[in-house]
Amino acid sequence: MTETEPVVFPQDRTCPYHPPAAYEPLRAARPLARVTLYDGRPAWLVTGHALARELLSDQRLSSERTHPDFPSPTERFAAAAKRRIALLGVDDPEHRTQRRRMIPDFTLRRAAALRPRIQRIVDERIDVLIAQGPPAELVNAFALPVPSMVICALLGVPYADHEFFEGQARRLLRGPTSADITDARDQLDAYFNELIDRKQQQSQPGDGVLDELVHQRLRAGEMDREEVVSLATVLLVAGHETTANMISLGTFTLLRHPRRLAELRADPGLLPAAVEELLRLLSIADGLVRRATRDIEAAGTTIRAGDAVLFSTAVVNRDEDVYDDPDVLDFHRPARHHVAFGFGIHQCLGQNLARAEMEIAYGALLTRLPGLRLAAPPEEIPFKPGDTIQGMLELPVTW
Repeated sequence: MTETEPVVFPQDRTCPYHPPAAYEPLRAARPLARVTLYDGRPAWLVTGHALARELLSDQRLSSERTHPDFPSPTERFAAAAKRRIALLGVDDPEHRTQRRRMIPDFTLRRAAALRPRIQRIVDERIDVLIAQGPPAELVNAFALPVPSMVICALLGVPYADHEFFEGQARRLLRGPTSADITDARDQLDAYFNELIDRKQQQSQPGDGVLDELVHQRLRAGEMDREEVVSLATVLLVAGHETTANMISLGTFTLLRHPRRLAELRADPGLLPAAVEELLRLLSIADGLVRRATRDIEAAGTTIRAGDAVLFSTAVVNRDEDVYDDPDVLDFHRPARHHVAFGFGIHQCLGQNLARAEMEIAYGALLTRLPGLRLAAPPEEIPFKPGDTIQGMLELPVTW
């Protein structure tokens, strides 16, 4: 470990597909650096690829967000962590139990079976774009509706309610105040409690994940209502927000790399590799958070019990010991071992579904809108601040 002056973490990106320029000392200090959080609390930031994979698998690092000393990288995170969060915010054995229940719905085989449905959704949205004609704002016309429709179909949540839950998800993830976070969570809790009531009254359950939880797990007493609500909230919010951001920011990135874009158009077989490389390069979920429960020897130093430990996926995924020219978009590199989906027991449950959605969305945009290009100067297109999931606030395009 190389000692550096602590850097404030997180910070805003100056380019939407590159880490903040202020993180350069962190990259130089791989694999472990010191940072300062918004409230002045010191924290360890893991920046090396090998160390990140090692520590993300270490059960001496806890994800239990309701612990009174759990670190918060932002004020919003602190507000959200006051309530238990299924999957993301619990440790084993509770996490293992929750994840085991969900795994059958998010396997590679399940994602493959959903591909025709995803393709129909994508094609329908592009049909609308073509019928309306250019220009278009791609976030709200395409990048957000596609994963929202997919996750609603998978969970058994009415897409007719999408404006409500998308709005609450935005408040939950972007605030701007802690009161917004609390109210958004209250609104989503009330929504899912009402939806559970309606599903319990149905004589024949639907085929969504939430129907199975209500009619089997909840009815059998294997889960309580609070756990079902929390799990549904996590799956719905994460299931559309993260993929929507990858579709929008990935499209922007491709349009800013015309040679790579031409390469994809010439060889659609590169799409799976392109998805992996975009996941690596963009690292939209930057700043995974843990708390050490015991002392851990790492990188020649000691992480003490109670210390805050964060992982910068944006820096880890550009480790020069692992990736040649890591700041370059290259579809021919072996990028699959990135940590954009995390690693270890909390690795993203929906990664197979997300990959399928991105591959189909990018492929359809490139083939059906061959003249796709930005409709505004790139420096004028707004993107999200560094204290939330990265992505585009707007994406004006034409073709």
